[in-house]
Amino acid sequence: MKALEGIRVLDLATLFAGPMAAMMLGDFGAEVIKVEHPAKPDSSRGHGPGGLWWKMLGRNKRTITLDLSLPEGQDLLLTLARDADVIIENFRPGTLERWNLSYDRLRETNPRLVLARVTGFGQFGPYARRPGFGTLAEAMSGFAAMTGEPDGPPTLPPFGLADGICALATAYAVMTALHARESGGSGQVVDMSIIEPILTVLGAQPTIYDRLGIVPPRTGNRSVNNAPRNTYRCADGSWVAVSTSAQNIAERVMRLVGRPEYIAEPWFATGAGRAEHAAELDEAVAAWVGARTRGEVLAAFEEAQAAVAPVYDVRDVLADPQIAALDAVTTVEDPELGPLRMQNVMFRLSDTPGEIRWTGRAHGADTIGVLTEAGLSPAEIEALRDKGVV
Repeated sequence: MKALEGIRVLDLATLFAGPMAAMMLGDFGAEVIKVEHPAKPDSSRGHGPGGLWWKMLGRNKRTITLDLSLPEGQDLLLTLARDADVIIENFRPGTLERWNLSYDRLRETNPRLVLARVTGFGQFGPYARRPGFGTLAEAMSGFAAMTGEPDGPPTLPPFGLADGICALATAYAVMTALHARESGGSGQVVDMSIIEPILTVLGAQPTIYDRLGIVPPRTGNRSVNNAPRNTYRCADGSWVAVSTSAQNIAERVMRLVGRPEYIAEPWFATGAGRAEHAAELDEAVAAWVGARTRGEVLAAFEEAQAAVAPVYDVRDVLADPQIAALDAVTTVEDPELGPLRMQNVMFRLSDTPGEIRWTGRAHGADTIGVLTEAGLSPAEIEALRDKGVV
């Protein structure tokens, strides 16, 4: 028995937050049916080197094709919605309504249906109809403004950070709505904007500004909350990251690097006080780290019970023994490419663990199977194919 066995999800969404949320649900046993346009496959199939993003984003999903702009396609979606628990979509607000697939109509078909609507800025407000991407959320949430070196430009992440955070939030929201339904309620709409989850993850900035008028500056790898906190280059050219969020860790680090006199300074007693003296603390740590290889640094920090980590690229990640012990990056057999390494499910449940049952499947691979299960005959499916509906 899988944790989400018996939950059926229709994934109508494209890059990236909605499909990743559906992937997360599928990882723990939900039956996820990915709906793609017959002539325009999901963009992730061609995203990144070799189109390999799809192999991960499409894992554990059955794939069908359906043109939702055509009346026959809309009727078929309603047929599939009768037995679904969740629909995830990320069209611009008003698109489902234009296709005669409003939540009111979907709910008439299935009152228990949860409709998760993922957009850049939500379903209402002055920006609701703007195109929405994670990059815009990273810019408008305040993330880019506080990221980068003090004398450099605002910096965007080189990956879908806002989308990934939104995917986690969407999966959480769907599970919350499903629990409410099972507790005596009915289906409902999840209105998820990409900007709100990353805004929340950025912390108490609105409250701090509201009460103290402080605007977070760009501080590079430093923090306004504690120091030393940075990346430091080792003698062999590799890098390590040091964190001193806890006071006792900060004290251990300074003893380790041979500067215990700082501990007695009044300003050293708080993270904020240490952050005001980040330059001199960084200089002490950088000099000590720079005289040693990464292996020597890591061993010394571990013995001192201080917090340090090597700065990895993907090659290091794949070779790390802790990552291997967790099976955080696992190997899955792909029918086209053979063994594929990819991130495993994100957490372990002791009784109902998740698993990757298959990688992203071919475009429309399950159309006949899913529509047959929905009651259509081979002749009806062929007629729909002739019309370009599937």
